[in-house]
Amino acid sequence: MHYDVFNGDADGIIALLQLRLAEPKESTLVTGVKRDIQLLEKLTINSDDSIVALDISMEKNKAGLEAALAAGARVFYADHHKSGDIPQHTNLEAHIDLDANTCTALIIDKLLGGRFHYWAITAAYGDNLIAKADQLADKANLSFEQKEQLKELGTLINYNGYGSQLADLHYHPDQLFQELLTYHDPFAVIADQSSPFYILRSAYQQDMGKALAIEPRHQSDKLGVFELPDQASSRRISGVYGNLLANQSPDSAHAVLTENADRTYTVSLRAPLNNKQGAGDICSQFPSGGGRAAAAGINALEKQQLDQFIQSVEQYYS
Repeated sequence: MHYDVFNGDADGIIALLQLRLAEPKESTLVTGVKRDIQLLEKLTINSDDSIVALDISMEKNKAGLEAALAAGARVFYADHHKSGDIPQHTNLEAHIDLDANTCTALIIDKLLGGRFHYWAITAAYGDNLIAKADQLADKANLSFEQKEQLKELGTLINYNGYGSQLADLHYHPDQLFQELLTYHDPFAVIADQSSPFYILRSAYQQDMGKALAIEPRHQSDKLGVFELPDQASSRRISGVYGNLLANQSPDSAHAVLTENADRTYTVSLRAPLNNKQGAGDICSQFPSGGGRAAAAGINALEKQQLDQFIQSVEQYYS
C-alpha cells in the first residue's frame, strides 16, 4: 500500500496537492485536524509499503517513523518543524528545512521546479508567511488583485484545519484535498462559484466576526492575549485569528486561548512577525506544548498555569 500522510492545514494539503498533481497515485490518505500531528503511529506497515509524510514534525513522529523503516517501508519526508535527529536509513528520503520563512509546500515547490508555483504561493500565504509569499508573487508578476485572491484562498484552507475534533471542521481535510485536486490552478478554484472557496469564505466571515468582538484579556507592548469561549466557531477561528492579530501588530506576540470542555485552554501562540523566534520554545515548556519558532501552541494549558505562560512570553520578548 501507499500512504499519503499530511497535516490538515493549508501547508500540508497544498504540499500533497502539488505532489499528486505532478504524480497521480492511488493512496490511502491519513490526516486530521491541524493539531493532530502524530499521524505515523496510526499506520500498520508492511515491508513493501511506501509513505509520503508532509508537514508533520519528525520529532513528534519519531516512533512511527522508526517503526515504518524497521518494517521495510520506503519513506519520503518533507517538513519545516522540529526534526530531532534524522534517522540515517537507505529507505528514508528526508527534506527538512527549519528556516522560519519557509513551509513544506515551498520545499515541495523547489523539488518540483515550480511546476505548480501558484499553489505553493497560496500555501505560503495560508501559513502566514505573508512577506515571503508577497516576494514570490511579485517575482511571478502577479497583480495586487491576484495576490489578494491567493492570500484569501490560503487563509481559508488553513482556517478549515482548526478544531479540536473533525466535527468542528467544515470539510474533513482529506475531502478538501480531494476537491482541490480537481483544480490545477488556484485561480480556477476562485473562478468556480461552486468550489469550497465560497463555502469557507462565508463560514470564515461569520466566525471571525464573533472573534473580533472580544476584548483582550491581557494587553501590553509585548503580548496580547485573547480568550475565546468554548464553541466550535472559536476552535475553527483561533489560528487564523492569531495570524490576523500578528499582522496587525507585527512587533508584539499574540496568544489566542480557547476554553476546552475540561476547563483547560488550547493556546495558539504567534511570535512577533518582526522577531519570528521563540514560540516553539515557550510552548514546549508546558505539557502538550510545541511548535516552530514563529507559531506554536499548547493543547491543554491548565488555567492556573496561565499567569506563568504570560510571564514566560513577556520575559522572552523583553
